[in-house]
Amino acid sequence: MFKKFISYYKPHKKLFALDMLASLLVSLIGLCYPMITRKMLNEWVPNHLDLLVYFGLLLLLLYFIRMCLKFFIQYYGHIIGVKMQAQMRSDLFRKLQKLPYTFYDNHETGKIMTRMINDLQDVSELAHHGPENIFICGIMIIGSFIYLCTINVVLTLIVFICVPFLCLISFFMRRKMKEAFTESRKSVAVINAALESSISGIRVTKAFTNDEKELEKFENGNCMYVEARRKSYKAMGQFGSSTSFVTDVFNVFILVAGGFAIRYWGLALADYTAFIISISLFISPVQTLIAFMEQLQDGTTGFRRFMEIMAEEEEFDDPANPNLVVSAGAIEFKNVNFQYNEQKEILKNINLKIQPGKKLALVGPSGGGKTTICHLIPNFYRISEGEILIDGQNINNVRLDSLRKNIGIVQQDVFLFNGTIRENILYGRLDATEEEIIDAAKKANIHDYVMTLPDGYETQIGERGVKLSGGQKQRLSIARVFLKNPAILILDEASSALDNTTEILIQSALDELCKGRTTLIVAHRLSTIKTADEIIVIANGIIKEQGTHEELIDLDGIYAKLYSLQFRESNIKFLNQELLES
Repeated sequence: MFKKFISYYKPHKKLFALDMLASLLVSLIGLCYPMITRKMLNEWVPNHLDLLVYFGLLLLLLYFIRMCLKFFIQYYGHIIGVKMQAQMRSDLFRKLQKLPYTFYDNHETGKIMTRMINDLQDVSELAHHGPENIFICGIMIIGSFIYLCTINVVLTLIVFICVPFLCLISFFMRRKMKEAFTESRKSVAVINAALESSISGIRVTKAFTNDEKELEKFENGNCMYVEARRKSYKAMGQFGSSTSFVTDVFNVFILVAGGFAIRYWGLALADYTAFIISISLFISPVQTLIAFMEQLQDGTTGFRRFMEIMAEEEEFDDPANPNLVVSAGAIEFKNVNFQYNEQKEILKNINLKIQPGKKLALVGPSGGGKTTICHLIPNFYRISEGEILIDGQNINNVRLDSLRKNIGIVQQDVFLFNGTIRENILYGRLDATEEEIIDAAKKANIHDYVMTLPDGYETQIGERGVKLSGGQKQRLSIARVFLKNPAILILDEASSALDNTTEILIQSALDELCKGRTTLIVAHRLSTIKTADEIIVIANGIIKEQGTHEELIDLDGIYAKLYSLQFRESNIKFLNQELLES
């Protein structure tokens, strides 16, 4: 992990070297004051008072230079930290783009955002202050120790005795602080996850007047945060008070030992004064390093959490694989079995064929495996056994981007990005012309509505398209797929949540979209799939029935009962029970 952290300094090594040089000069200038003080008290005041003014001016000049150097360190040091943070955030974002669906099934958005924002902010601070603190404090400790030895070795050794005690305290407290800060990080992630969920669902909260429930959920996370911070502050308090006590005891020893040194060992008062002044040059950096432990724990915990995601296994996509070549668009499932994370099998020995340009409809109870089949065709999840072929090519043996470029998906839950209508349609194909965007909108029956808006295609639609109705959002997503112009189309309950009038408009656009494409349709409203070339009834991950609408009605099986239930909802419970037992 340390090597990975150091690697982020490489693009900034020149600026980092200048930062360290400035830190070295600041440390050396800091050592000048006690040296000049000792020289002044021992020689210049008694014998060369005129030199006192010149060296005073020299000291002022050095302090001015140190001021400029400190500005350089503060400014450019933070710039290095911010650039490293930006690079880590870019790497993390790229990593997130390559992770499989299963990662997002198991990780909340708010918690991922915490790692990307809060954690990396602390890593940035560590990247800036860490090397500087260690370098400056190291130089100051070594330099002041050597200088103190030139004054009085015995007193210097007394000073040095306190350092092992401080290191021991740091060593024993470090684990407790690490655990406390890790728990604090997790509590922040819980709060962010609760916030993301509550704010995204604020309209549902208001509709059901459940604001008190959301407040309760948030306060639970808030209390976790307070408790986690309490533990971390307790560890910090124990650490800080213990180290402070050691330095206070040490000051008492120096005071007493100094008195004996002046009285019995012949230590000059001027040397003792210079020694007392120089002690701060030794103790201050030690205390700085002790205080730095908190930031070190924050930064290392944040970087560790960053590395946890970076170590996640990416979606497998062998660059040696050829691109998918779609000539007709035939889809075939051969003995396909699938399960999530070694849990109960979702699909069992699925065998089906969709002929080029034909419509295949999937029907059955919720949880039967319909949507799972839709997710397997673009290879969002890897199948456990069997093969899925497109024009005879195994989807596991082709490049993922070439596979997904040939597949268009329209879902019931439409996701639109915060931006303009044009930007959301353009997402289907980023290099499309203005004419192609308008043509796609016309085919999706959304162009006329767009032209009634004051800003037309430049209209901002808000987060997740909040300023649009359900039908408008759906037509916008259809326009996006028109622009993509895929060979294979998946319609996952694309019109099930719409009113009848809007559904007619949507269905018209979908019918146009399906022309000439191999289409897989998932629908609860069976009236929308009567014209499908083939209908498959799937329940408990098994294909129960297969045929055209007329054939399945004549069969008088599950499909016929489902179809009749469109008009007899009272029998739904009975049928669901029958399907579960079949």
